[in-house]
Amino acid sequence: MSVFRSVLFNVLAFLLTLLMGVGAFPIRWFAHRLALPYAKLWSRLVLALFRSICGVKVEITGLEHLPTHGPALIASQHQSAFDTLVWMLLLPRPCYVMKGELRRIPLLGPMLVLTGMMPIERAAGAKAMRMLLQETDKALKADRQIIIFPEGTRTAPGEHVALKPGIAAMANHAKLPVIPVATNSGLFWGRNAFFKRSGVLHIAIGPAVGPAKRAALLADIEAGWREQEKTFQPLA
Repeated sequence: MSVFRSVLFNVLAFLLTLLMGVGAFPIRWFAHRLALPYAKLWSRLVLALFRSICGVKVEITGLEHLPTHGPALIASQHQSAFDTLVWMLLLPRPCYVMKGELRRIPLLGPMLVLTGMMPIERAAGAKAMRMLLQETDKALKADRQIIIFPEGTRTAPGEHVALKPGIAAMANHAKLPVIPVATNSGLFWGRNAFFKRSGVLHIAIGPAVGPAKRAALLADIEAGWREQEKTFQPLA
């Protein structure tokens, strides 16, 4: 049954993405202001397919720590494509820090730019950090809530990697605290995994930390993640 569910979800999600990608041309040409609501709708539909077809229940704790308006910095664990969609539903004006090469994906890339995401060319070295801070200023001026994945790549559940310093630079530049978020999404929608798994997917949002010096802030984010992970229910 899980194989059938996975195949059905992947096929329907691909067709939905293709259909909405083509349907976005009028927005790209004539109605840029609708780009973010359109992206939110796409995210909502893909995740609705994921929950209903794959038998996944999403349990979110700590919503009281999220802003209802205004700028914010959110440091989330990154285990799954799920993590790049769900914040579209949880925040009023989300803005992801993303790999610059995503702009070159047909259909999807131009919409990412129009929705005001933050594409960063990671190979650009010091220039990438300057670009990150410039994009941070623009996003915060527009009252966007910035989501960054400090691990820098998707990791397996339970895997610990050194955090990238970009989040500390952003927090200290903007003089904003950081909201740490833990998840176990990789158990249900793994990295590059065709097959999906049913169960309870957790998103645990912790209280804000910092701003602080780089080493201290990165340690506080990690500590916040570990604390929130304690709330996850064990898999049956």
